[in-house]
Amino acid sequence: MDRPLAITDDHDLLDDLLRVAAAAGAELNVAHLPAHARPYWSHAPMIVVGSDMADALAATGPPPRSRVMLVTRTPDDPDTWRKCVAVGAQAVLELPAAERRLVDEFADVVEPAAGDGLVVCVVGGRGGAGASVLAASLALTASRRELRTLLVDADPLGGGIDLLLGQEEAEGARWADLVARAGRVSFTALQAALPSFSGLTLLSFHRGEAGAIPAEAMRSVLDAGQRGFDLVVADLPRRPDPAAVEALGRATTTLVVVSADVRGVLAAAQVLTGLREHTGDIRAAVRDGVLADDVVSASLGVPCAGSLPDQPRLASVLNRGDVPPLGSRTPLGRFCGAFLSSLTGAER
Repeated sequence: MDRPLAITDDHDLLDDLLRVAAAAGAELNVAHLPAHARPYWSHAPMIVVGSDMADALAATGPPPRSRVMLVTRTPDDPDTWRKCVAVGAQAVLELPAAERRLVDEFADVVEPAAGDGLVVCVVGGRGGAGASVLAASLALTASRRELRTLLVDADPLGGGIDLLLGQEEAEGARWADLVARAGRVSFTALQAALPSFSGLTLLSFHRGEAGAIPAEAMRSVLDAGQRGFDLVVADLPRRPDPAAVEALGRATTTLVVVSADVRGVLAAAQVLTGLREHTGDIRAAVRDGVLADDVVSASLGVPCAGSLPDQPRLASVLNRGDVPPLGSRTPLGRFCGAFLSSLTGAER
């Protein structure tokens, strides 16, 4: 794909433009003179013209085109709008104030504005129901099916889904590195920053105190995730916080892991009360217990996504730091395979 074009001989301005472009996952072609810009003028998906080059560029009479922006590091310069009209720019961006918009503009031309990645949220009907194990297992199964998959740990008090997968020492960004981020995030930059293994990209928390995820940070991550991944799996807290509400609002399906006993069903009913106002399709993943799956489903008023029999030696495997066994003969493997087949078959 053609790169955006920057036309400037102001080295400080160029440094700013290169830094902002990198944040959007974009690389720039650079023209230090208007003559150097001529071969790129018609083909570049976007052009940023430094105020230092505006008059010289206007003198060459470039043909009109869309997505031209005048960029300046001199706020409130009375000559700026004259230069904007002279080069046929559609907007003036004053740095550093307009950096966030410029990131979004660069990102728009290197990545699609919207994506169709599926989002599956997983919530425990009560503590210890196994929601994190199921979320990790779904993500691993999807990645093994060659679906581009992002696993998002959105439960600050969950203990860390990276630990569950034996990836607590993996190099890469965690939520603490992203919480200050608002606005558009490049999928390419996000994927490069996060830990990955076995084809799975993972976003979790640092060890120690884990603060709440701002809704804006979750929105940015999910926007990027849906643009660049086939599937995003989010492990959510039982009581939705603002970040969880962002995920629930995008969910293709939300799975509630329910223990099939009276206390488990009553606890799940309370959890569902907080979920129903934020998301549409909710299904129960039923853990083995004294109640039949259809009784659990009818009691909660949600369809059953399938049964999750107890898996022998699963706890010891996870405590060793190994990934959950997901072969076709294991309960987790069968559930994840069947669920993903129904999900992707219905949506793709």
